[in-house]
Amino acid sequence: MPRYKLVIEYDGTPFSGWQRQANGPSVQQALEEAIERFAGHPVRLHCAGRTDAGVHAAHQVAHVTLERVWRADTVRDAANAHLRPQPVSVLAVEVVPESFDARRSALRRHYLYRILNRRPPPGLDVNRVWHVPWPLDAVAMHEAAQILVGRHDFTTFRAAECQAKSPLRTLDRLDVDRHGEEIRVAASARSFLHHQVRSMVGTLMLVGCGRWSAADLRAALDARDRARCGPMAPAAGLYLVGVDYEAESPEK
Repeated sequence: MPRYKLVIEYDGTPFSGWQRQANGPSVQQALEEAIERFAGHPVRLHCAGRTDAGVHAAHQVAHVTLERVWRADTVRDAANAHLRPQPVSVLAVEVVPESFDARRSALRRHYLYRILNRRPPPGLDVNRVWHVPWPLDAVAMHEAAQILVGRHDFTTFRAAECQAKSPLRTLDRLDVDRHGEEIRVAASARSFLHHQVRSMVGTLMLVGCGRWSAADLRAALDARDRARCGPMAPAAGLYLVGVDYEAESPEK
């Protein structure tokens, strides 16, 4: 049976997260039901990264196996037709080998966190940024962020309910840049712990406003203690923006 790779974007605001759950609508449920309407049989989507409630995606990746061959553009357009008016869009579809797995085949995941750093609250970007009204020093945040790059025990920056077997992760990139009134934090790694990016961003905010020094951040990392983490940044500012895979040749 043919397997399809989907690239998806969505506004996470109305959803309880990617994964199907009993307490509210999910992105996975919306997509599966849309595909089932035209495919005519139950389907199961598997994604590269299970985003939490309120987290957005500009480039989520998922795979699905269908019982018959469809043109890739037909899968894309039919899914989008049945997704309306939900804030989910299938951007691209391609046929991939059965060995492709959206989660297990991923080499690296990329996240972006947006902070609106000005006194007035957002008008256009409500639920899409973290509004921080006090001044932040993005240069100090970036310099401190480099302490977290590399392989570390990230116990301090993982959720208490994180189910990962090990707190060890290799963080490939953590860059902080200012773009006018917006501060953007870009993080890249093969995998992240639950709430790791939001925990790191919230802690870096303390550095940006002068409450913490880079040495304080180092001490928090070395403590390997969740209680030493700064405030967790809200979900609204977080975006999954890319997933890297090895080049693969589509099945004929």
